[in-house]
Amino acid sequence: MRKLIVIEFVTLDGVMQGLGSPDEDRDGGFAHGGWSAPYFDQTQASAAGEGLKDTTAYLFGRRTYEKMAAFWPTQPDENPMAAHLNATPKYVATRTLTSLDWPHARVLDGALVPAVQRLKAEGDGVIAVLGSGILVQELIAADLVDGYRLFLHPLLLGTGKRLFRELPRPQRLRLVDSTPTSTGVLMLGYDLA
Repeated sequence: MRKLIVIEFVTLDGVMQGLGSPDEDRDGGFAHGGWSAPYFDQTQASAAGEGLKDTTAYLFGRRTYEKMAAFWPTQPDENPMAAHLNATPKYVATRTLTSLDWPHARVLDGALVPAVQRLKAEGDGVIAVLGSGILVQELIAADLVDGYRLFLHPLLLGTGKRLFRELPRPQRLRLVDSTPTSTGVLMLGYDLA
C-alpha cells in the first residue's frame, strides 16, 4: 500500500502561500510571494532528489496543477525534478477541469476520499502532495495523510495561508527525520503516530 505524504515549504508561523515567485498567489492581498528563494541550498536539492526515489505518483489540487503544468513540461530532462515530474503519474483533484495537457496527468476519478483510498491501495511507494493547500485540508480531515515532509524556514510573515488550519481533532506525529540546511531551514519528516 502506498503512503500519502504532504510535502510543504512553510515559514515558522506556518505560511505556505506564494513561496515560489512574487505573483504566484496574491489571494487576500498577499504581498510576500517568493519568500523561499533566498533559503534554497544544496542540502535541500539533495533531499528533493532522494525523495524522488520513493515517489510513484503525485496528487495536486487544481490551482497547484495549473501552475506546475505551466512550468515543468518546458524544463529539460537534465533537471532531475523535471524528468521525474514529467514521467510520473499525476492525479488532480478538480471539479472544473475535465482534460489535462501535462503527459501522465489525469483527473482524479470520482469523490475525493474513495478515489484517494484507491490510489493508496495501488502499488507501493509514496503519493506526494505538493502545495495544494485546500486539498491538503480535505485530506487531513479525511485521515488520508500518512506523513509530512516540511521545509521549515526561519522566517515570520504574519500573514498568508497557513498549512495547518482548523483540524477536526488533534493528530499525534512521530519525528522520523530532522536535518538543518546551511540557510537555517529545517527539513523535518513526520509520520502519523
